[in-house]
Amino acid sequence: MQPDERYRQRSLWLDGVPSHLSPRPHLPGDASCDVAIVGAGFTGLWTAYYLKTVAPELDVAIVEREIAGFGASGRNGGTVGGGLSGNPRVYARHHDAGLVRKAERLTYQAVDDIAQVVEKEGIDCGWKKGGWLRVAVTPAQRERIDGFIEEKRRWGAEPEDWRLLERDEVERHVRMPGALAGLFTPHAARVDPGRFVRGLADAVERLGVAVYEKTAAVRIEPGRVVTPHGIVRARHVVRATEAFTVQLPGERRRFLPLYSLMIATEPLSPEVWSSIGLEDRETIADLGHLFFYGQRTTDDRLALGGRAAPYRFGAPLDERYERQPEVAQRLTRAIAERFPAAAGAKITHHWGGAIAVPRDWCMSARYDPSTGMGWAGGYSGGGVLSAHLAGRVMADLVLRRTTDLTGLPWVGHRTRLWEHEPLRLIACRSIVAVQRSADEVERHSARTARRVAVIRPFIRGHG
Repeated sequence: MQPDERYRQRSLWLDGVPSHLSPRPHLPGDASCDVAIVGAGFTGLWTAYYLKTVAPELDVAIVEREIAGFGASGRNGGTVGGGLSGNPRVYARHHDAGLVRKAERLTYQAVDDIAQVVEKEGIDCGWKKGGWLRVAVTPAQRERIDGFIEEKRRWGAEPEDWRLLERDEVERHVRMPGALAGLFTPHAARVDPGRFVRGLADAVERLGVAVYEKTAAVRIEPGRVVTPHGIVRARHVVRATEAFTVQLPGERRRFLPLYSLMIATEPLSPEVWSSIGLEDRETIADLGHLFFYGQRTTDDRLALGGRAAPYRFGAPLDERYERQPEVAQRLTRAIAERFPAAAGAKITHHWGGAIAVPRDWCMSARYDPSTGMGWAGGYSGGGVLSAHLAGRVMADLVLRRTTDLTGLPWVGHRTRLWEHEPLRLIACRSIVAVQRSADEVERHSARTARRVAVIRPFIRGHG
């Protein structure tokens, strides 16, 4: 199999990139630079972009084991959504509540900040700021909307930032059988993440960043990155490896790598889309415990994703996990139930990727001036927007700049490591099993499933 073909098979998005996906040249031998970045996903690329934007004289190099966008950056659902990556209550344990509210507001602004870069750099990625709609299809899901909005208000959201939609208002966005209500925010955009991340890689190269692909980091140490092709020596070293961090020495318990999988239909006709809606290219999700998420793609496919891929002891990351028939079947059923006009459409793509989940589900960005080492990540599935903020703050930290971003609550945030195996395996499988059974309970009754309390010590905002 040719490299281009292998990479195109990783997702619908990478398959649709119009330019070739053959790897850029690898590191030619020992090298030196001002800043070495490990990982050419959104975090690494945004860090490089803002370093060169603020300090164009810097010599910046990125080393990437595969190609730019190979990981979650080129496989995700394509929602650039405002909102903190992590529970505000967790951040507020160590920071003033006003600072947490400020951080929430900045995530809304970040959507427009990204749009400006997309326009400035001429990145053709189907950007459309149509908002994000989450639909309640059971009474329990409808009840959760009120609690969600109340919590958002507590942490700085205004009424126009997140609002309840009654059934008739939902139908103006999407005609979904069984919809009872919806939750809507205008602070979100639809994007083709494959074209986006590849376009961003081209942009940093134009700024003078050296991007070395097929160059694995064997060791990441103060002042140097060791690869099979040579050693990159640098004053500053930034690790931007997200879920793949767990494969590095000493980092196995840093994150819980959870796979999220997607399917996509063939392009649907205008008549089908007239029955479904999403005329403004709103991104969409339901409010189940094992929720689905999706979008209307630039070429009018319906792309839908969800969790519940298996976690296996001893090998949490493996390309074999990227396609799971049972998850594909569940997502295909979701299309038939919630978007019946698309039922029977050919499923042309099925793919998946791993997200990095910290023990408390909160992102971090850290830099140690004494060693010149920094890292950012742990977005728990919200990385398209969060990686942009992380890249901006990493650039500020490396450059010793004090800005509105460097004082945000995720900067320097610490979380304890995940438990040793097999406890982590048990926790992961328990989360999925309980969430699946809770959705079944709520599907067939009007009550909220109480069993989710069992897994609270392991889910968002705890730990």
